[in-house]
Amino acid sequence: MPDGPLVRIGELSRRLGVSDHVLRAWESRYGLLRPVRSKGGYRLYSAADESRIHRMIAHLADGLSAAEAARTVLREASAAEVDDTLPAEHVATEPFAALRQALDALDEPAAQAILDRLFSDFWLTSVLRDVLVPYLAELGERWEHGTVSVAQEHFASNVIRGRLAGLARGWGSGHGPRAVLACPPGELHDLALMVFGIVLNRRGWRIDYFGADTPLDEVTQTVDATRPDLVLLAATLTESLTPLRAGLAALARHAPLALAGAAATPRFAKAVGARHMAGDPVTEAEATGWPQ
Repeated sequence: MPDGPLVRIGELSRRLGVSDHVLRAWESRYGLLRPVRSKGGYRLYSAADESRIHRMIAHLADGLSAAEAARTVLREASAAEVDDTLPAEHVATEPFAALRQALDALDEPAAQAILDRLFSDFWLTSVLRDVLVPYLAELGERWEHGTVSVAQEHFASNVIRGRLAGLARGWGSGHGPRAVLACPPGELHDLALMVFGIVLNRRGWRIDYFGADTPLDEVTQTVDATRPDLVLLAATLTESLTPLRAGLAALARHAPLALAGAAATPRFAKAVGARHMAGDPVTEAEATGWPQ
C-alpha cells in the first residue's frame, strides 16, 4: 500500500474539490477508489486514490467522457502501481502459511484475523491474486491427493466464500457494462469465478452472478433478456462443458462468450466461438476492457 496517511472521504473531497457524492459514484461505477476499512468500519482512502482522482479530473478537462477518462486512469494506474503488489516471498511464507494453518485447524477467528490484516495492509487485487487464488488452487490439489479432509476443504472454502461475498456486495449496481458469470451444470467450484467478478466490478462492470451448477438454458434466457456485454462460464470438469458444445455455440452468437477454468481449452473455446481465458482470474479481469 502507498505510504502516507489514510483519510476519510470528506477529507478527500475537501482536498480534491470534488463532492463526496461524485467520488462515491466514481468508486462504484469505475473502481477508481480502493478504500480500506478501519477497525471502526470506516472507509479510508490513500494517496494513490487521491492521485487517480487528480488524473481523472485532468482527463475530463481534456474533453474525455467520464467512462473514457476512468479507463485511461486505470490503465495508467496498472503500470504505476505495479510495485504495490504483495512481494512473492510473502506469498510463499507468512500470510499464505498462516492462513493455511488456521484453516486446516478449523480456526475461523484466526483465519479472519489474518484476512483482516492482509486486506488492511495490501491492495485488494494483490491479496486476491497472490494469496487467495494460489491458496484455493493448492487446497484443490491437496483435496485430490487426500492430504486434506473433506471437512477441512469445506470449512476453508466456506470461510473464503463468506469473505468474497462481502466484497461482492452491491456488484450488480452501477451504469457500466454488464457481465453474466456462471458455472455450467455439475460444476460446483465457483470461488475463482467470484474473484473474477469482484475485480471486474472494481473496474466499473455490473455483475449478474449465477455461480455453481447453472443450467445453460437459464443463462441463455438471461442473455436474451439483458443483452450483457460479456458472458463467462467457468468449469474445472471436462464433462461439464463437452455436452454443452451446441448450446455454447448458440450462446456465442447472441453475446460475447468466454470460457475459463481447467476444463476450458483453446481448441474447445475456438470451436464454439468463445474467447479462452487462460490466466488467473484477477489478471483476466484486469485485462477485460470495456466494449467498444
